[in-house]
Amino acid sequence: MKIPKKFSSKNAPFRYAEVGDKILVTNDVGAWIFLSPEDFERFVNGRIEPSDALFDDLTGRHFILTDLTVDQLTKSYKEKNHFLFNGPYLHIAIVTLRCNEVCVYCHASRRNMDEMSFDMTEDTARQVVDMAFETPSPQIILEFQGGEPLANWDVVRFIVEYAVEKNKTAGKDLAFSLVSNLSLMNDERLSYLVENNVQICTSVDGPQDLHDSNRKLVGGSAYEQAVHWMKRIDEAYTERGLEPDLYHVESLLTTTRASLGRAKDVVDEYVSLGRKALFLRPLNPFGFAKTTFDQIGYTTDDFLAFYKEAVDYMIELNRQGVEILERNAAIFLTKMLTTSDPNYLDMRSPCGAGIGQIAYNFNGSLFTCDEGRMVAQMGDDIFQIGKLGESTYEQVVQHDAVKACAVASCLDGLPGCMDCVFKPYCGVCPVYNYGEQGSIFGQMPTNERCKLYYGIQTYLFEWLQRDDQEVLDIFTKWTIVRDRTEFFIHE
Repeated sequence: MKIPKKFSSKNAPFRYAEVGDKILVTNDVGAWIFLSPEDFERFVNGRIEPSDALFDDLTGRHFILTDLTVDQLTKSYKEKNHFLFNGPYLHIAIVTLRCNEVCVYCHASRRNMDEMSFDMTEDTARQVVDMAFETPSPQIILEFQGGEPLANWDVVRFIVEYAVEKNKTAGKDLAFSLVSNLSLMNDERLSYLVENNVQICTSVDGPQDLHDSNRKLVGGSAYEQAVHWMKRIDEAYTERGLEPDLYHVESLLTTTRASLGRAKDVVDEYVSLGRKALFLRPLNPFGFAKTTFDQIGYTTDDFLAFYKEAVDYMIELNRQGVEILERNAAIFLTKMLTTSDPNYLDMRSPCGAGIGQIAYNFNGSLFTCDEGRMVAQMGDDIFQIGKLGESTYEQVVQHDAVKACAVASCLDGLPGCMDCVFKPYCGVCPVYNYGEQGSIFGQMPTNERCKLYYGIQTYLFEWLQRDDQEVLDIFTKWTIVRDRTEFFIHE
């Protein structure tokens, strides 16, 4: 198909690519349409008139400009990019590097359980909360990570109680999240976390043999511990009268080479555990995973084949009435099918490094994001943006590394991204680019993360192109986020 060099001035800016036998056209507010090659040629040449059946559809989606649609386009663009005006809302507290499990893909540079010097102190924890409350964001999420955060239980409790007390005057929408392997959970800790509205997330890599091969727990089964406490926590929510479909332990998995070929096993495991969502995460090239990649890694094509097999199966289960969704797909589909953006920090433009999140290491050093902290644990502090007790909030968020990450992840100026048909839905990670390609500015033609996201989005649009109403209804349901602020938000 011959594409003209100049497009009609009637058209708003757009991007396009061939998907199957159609031309996919998108714009900066996330609207999209499939056109036949003939209709696309008429569109770019400005030959679709008001009397044409396509005119109202293209105008309503902001592809053809009229005096009435310019203001609507401006409003839609502002709504789509609402996250740019709030400041950091996610504050990740690495309360310890100690961990009682050894994972083949560990990103956190774990330390042994007897190395107490890698615990965050109460004084440092107080400064974490104080800085977090300096954000202009009306929402604050304090997320406990490690290591295994339950190994430093006293500091977890201190942060919760100090933040709740501080919020009595600050009036933020305050939430807590604990990312744990659950093996150090007990009834007392469970009761405290539920009573204080702390959301709990864990890892389940699939059936027991797969999970335990990835995550080694000395003297026991990591899988058995995780599943036991998942069920106990879910029961605790139910005992409080909370709806089980809405209130339960969130879980995710990390895909290793051992996962390949077992997509259905993984999905079936989540269904059997009563989960209605799973997050198919590829390996990140940080920490231990970088040194063991030859043993546990795979190609992007391998992961995409695994991903498509899993999501195809999930679609089939949904057709049969079994509710299960995939988180990557849900994030992309929310951008494709709704007027909102879920503000997933790794998949937006610019990314959330320093402007949507801050990571607080156990020793008070501050980073653009948790991935930036992982790079520092590997010996390179390029993404460090300050130190508690030495740096002010203004110095942290205005640090050169924050500015550089914002520039390097703003898709409007990146070759290979600025004219990509998936630009309205995508995002880049400067930390990944730095680790894999030696620069925070990624080289997209050879960037494996770009290839991964491009593959997932192409796959989703291939489904949308089929015009299968049942699948569209399933995908639309995946974009619905039900309100859980009644329980998890402290006001």
